[in-house]
Amino acid sequence: MSEQRWRTSTYTSSNGGACVEVRDGVPGAVPVRDSKVRGDVVTFGADAWSAFVRHVAR
Repeated sequence: MSEQRWRTSTYTSSNGGACVEVRDGVPGAVPVRDSKVRGDVVTFGADAWSAFVRHVAR
């Protein structure tokens, strides 16, 4: 996948903090990858990703 449109959380520190990156612009899906080892991508359905984000935000 292209390096464009990937973004990290605003909570990711600039001094090597580990986080995930998500890719915008994929209809109905949210590709996710490790921010430190940018290799494999796991893709979630948009509804499943939204439910996950709501759950961890509690």
